[in-house]
Amino acid sequence: MTPAKAATADSRRLAAMAARAASSKQAERITVIDVRELITITDYFVICSGVSERQVDTIADEVVKELKEKGVPPVRREGESGAGWQLIDFVNLVVHVFSEEAREFYRLETLWADAPVVDWEAEAAAS
Repeated sequence: MTPAKAATADSRRLAAMAARAASSKQAERITVIDVRELITITDYFVICSGVSERQVDTIADEVVKELKEKGVPPVRREGESGAGWQLIDFVNLVVHVFSEEAREFYRLETLWADAPVVDWEAEAAAS
């Protein structure tokens, strides 16, 4: 496997792990999209929702915890408790955790509608 293909596989695996971590905290409408062909700043987006500000924080904390345990700390985290969203940047993966209202406002799935959706549950089961 070439280094570029290995890096892509690693990014995809990390996206599946992030989605699984969000799912473990009952995140809703978890979507993983492959944006490699559309932008150069990252490979995958994980987008999910929480039903309350507390849950948004809990989901974001769990994603950070799980990926840090795998040796992948975030390079930055944006959003504050009560803001309705959090963004966690792992360079090749960006996780967006929204309240339902913020998710409807930003509509990232619509903005990136040309990006392929990844079956993260199958991906997570394989890793």
